[in-house]
Amino acid sequence: MENTLTCAFTGHRPSSFHFGYDEQHPDCVKLKLIMASQIAALIDNGVKTFLTGMALGTDIWGAEIVLALKEQRPDLRLIAVLPCETQANKWSVEQRERYFNILPECDDVVYISHHYTKDCMYRRNRWLIDHSSFVLAVYNGTPNGGTAYTVNYAYAKKRAVILIHPDTGKVTPYTINVSVLPESP
Repeated sequence: MENTLTCAFTGHRPSSFHFGYDEQHPDCVKLKLIMASQIAALIDNGVKTFLTGMALGTDIWGAEIVLALKEQRPDLRLIAVLPCETQANKWSVEQRERYFNILPECDDVVYISHHYTKDCMYRRNRWLIDHSSFVLAVYNGTPNGGTAYTVNYAYAKKRAVILIHPDTGKVTPYTINVSVLPESP
């Protein structure tokens, strides 16, 4: 991935969104269209590799958008960075099917840990940021949790962060901010 512009996805799980897991809700449809627009702009600006942690919500949606774009742009790459081999074990059958349908379409799959550990999600998030130039974050600004930690880690690493607010759809493009990195919970 050296000398290649990369973008990592991060964001809240659907349970944090006012529309929840209802992907037909107009606000979810709008959010995914905004994500697609930002991904297309990143591609227009030279990003060829996208990193997804394959978590429910933002990560999965980002992966699906990139895979759809790969049909027209085979030069794009999608890399799944998984915290552990058992990430999807407790998900619903539908969620697991979606997850396992995406993985073979990825150009590479990186496993942070074979088994779940209390910090494997944070190690995955740090790996994503450490290997990215840009971060596309669907983030509501809450100060705690994995998305907040990842966004703050990206700022500390001086990555270009594109924020999309999940409730308003407001996009704050390419912000580079240095903030205090919170402790891993």
